[in-house]
Amino acid sequence: MSVLVLILAVSAACCLGFGFVLQQNAARQAPLSDFLSPRLLLDLMKVPRWLGGIALMVAGMVLGAIALGQGEVSLVEPLLATNLLFALALSRKQTKQPLGRQGWAGLALLAGGVTAFIVAGEPRGGTAVTDPFRHWLIIGVMIGLALLLTTYAKRSRLSAAPVLLALAAGLLYGVQDALTRVSGQRFSADGLAELLTSWQPYAVLALGITGLVLVQSAFETAPLRMSLPALTAAQPLAGIVCGVGFLGDRLRTDTAALTWEAVGLAAIVAGIVLLGLHPAMPSGADRSEPTRNLQPS
Repeated sequence: MSVLVLILAVSAACCLGFGFVLQQNAARQAPLSDFLSPRLLLDLMKVPRWLGGIALMVAGMVLGAIALGQGEVSLVEPLLATNLLFALALSRKQTKQPLGRQGWAGLALLAGGVTAFIVAGEPRGGTAVTDPFRHWLIIGVMIGLALLLTTYAKRSRLSAAPVLLALAAGLLYGVQDALTRVSGQRFSADGLAELLTSWQPYAVLALGITGLVLVQSAFETAPLRMSLPALTAAQPLAGIVCGVGFLGDRLRTDTAALTWEAVGLAAIVAGIVLLGLHPAMPSGADRSEPTRNLQPS
């Protein structure tokens, strides 16, 4: 594994984790009438703390894009999942909560899972799939699942909507990461003019804006511990599927390697859940409305 890719990916995770906490601090004060509406972003733009969180997130996305240009999606995505460690660190500073057994267990599972997956799978580059059907099939499945989750979230209770929206946003962000890598490769090979005539950079922008609305809607309706674990778990899984599915990423496929890769991914998800549910995560505003459905105005 390239040391440069490691530094870039972990730095990106740091910016993303800090940015998510600052965004949720601001978004939890937004009115529910803005739920799943672009108006939510316009309202939040007036809040300095949210703008700071967005600036950190953009910095993280830029660093992540550079890392994706230097390494495989299947390598970078698990490293980006460590953003939850940095989110927890900032949340602990705000809430003064001790780490405790749950925090240490989550840290061990997340760090161990990332290590196990990378060591066992040995992600490496290969020849990208040229069949457009395979590209659109995988991308379509991810976007379709995100659409179904969002549709159900609009009709669900407040307790379920944040998790569903975060899962949907994570799927979109995973596809966005894959297309970011494709855009970087096209820019390196053919230059800016060729890049601007292709559809990938515009898809990256559309996915980013849509994911941002979903994430902020999740942040405004519930504590960070309800949404961030789902977001952090879905993004690397979707990115790995895209990387292996059509970007040509290769993983070891012998029985022992596949076993440890599965164990590593399971540990990553378990660690994300433990850390995301930690009491140190910001609690958010009380939005409990047991009989209300969430419908955008």
